[in-house]
Amino acid sequence: MNRRRIRSGLLLVALAVGIPTIAFAQAPFAIDKVTAQPGTIASGELRVVAPGQRVDPAGPTASIPFTIVNGASRGPVLALVAGVHGAEYPPILALQRARQTIDPKTLAGTVILVHCANMPSYTRRTIYYSPIDGQNLNRVFPGKADGTLSERIADALTKNVIERADFVVDLHSGDANESLRPYSYWMTNGTPAVADQSRQLALAFGLDHIVVDRTRPTDPNASVYLSNTAITRGKPAVTIESGGLGMSDEESIARIERGIAGVMRHLKMQAAGPDPVAHPVWLGRSLVVTSPATGIFYGLVERGHTVAEGTLVGYVTDFFGNRLADIRAPFAGELLYVIGTPAINKGEPIAFVAQVEGDVKKQ
Repeated sequence: MNRRRIRSGLLLVALAVGIPTIAFAQAPFAIDKVTAQPGTIASGELRVVAPGQRVDPAGPTASIPFTIVNGASRGPVLALVAGVHGAEYPPILALQRARQTIDPKTLAGTVILVHCANMPSYTRRTIYYSPIDGQNLNRVFPGKADGTLSERIADALTKNVIERADFVVDLHSGDANESLRPYSYWMTNGTPAVADQSRQLALAFGLDHIVVDRTRPTDPNASVYLSNTAITRGKPAVTIESGGLGMSDEESIARIERGIAGVMRHLKMQAAGPDPVAHPVWLGRSLVVTSPATGIFYGLVERGHTVAEGTLVGYVTDFFGNRLADIRAPFAGELLYVIGTPAINKGEPIAFVAQVEGDVKKQ
């Protein structure tokens, strides 16, 4: 009998009599210099140095606060990322609560909580763009180690979080200028298995409106979006939206907490959690309507409203009251968000309209 058969026989005996084995024990989990032992929680910061600065810089930096909740038993690695846009507050607050409520003693697997991915935007209270380099962090993935500060943040998140995870949930709300109804994105690119698992994540999170996004890039070196960076690397992912207009309302925060619990139950990381959404509204054709001019926006339709093709959503004026542009719905559908503040720049979003389609179970 060779050594491999002996080891296999001993392993079967150990399993039969209930003897714990090193092979099946949960291992420590480390990110950078932070290590969480099995059954424990550890927190720290990923320090991203701005271009032109040394290791201990005097110039701009981005310290990404994160927590590792390492379960006592083995299971998947789930990454939950908040604050990719720094003025989207409900996800940031939901993850602060999650750090207190996820019990590592009963958890199967590991949860990585990225509390705020975009600290420059958070501390300066900016929408969409970094105040350091003017870039939208969720448009520069997978990032560059020697790029702009936003590209370096994306690179750090890709290498330390996304590539370490088995599943990724990118947590958003409407930005501080967006009035938004809750919804999630199911991205269908990736292998059929990844697409199906991503669909299951969207259902498990529990938001009843799900946008079917068939347009994401397929090149892992030009993935653009955080969640798509996971998918192009073979990892199921979903993006969710809950809240908006710079608010920190309890309903939006609690909705994210419930969604996280639903995902963790779905992945068998914990026993408790809500059921998946039973009757989702699948939204197929969708379009972000952008402004043709810079000026003052007057919205005429609210989030969640259903509009016919050509419906006047709002209009843009200059600062003297002259009407510059009428904004109309490009097709019939539901408005998932509408800009809720007057300031508008040419090329920026004004509304997001999506059209209901049939059951997409077999997509």
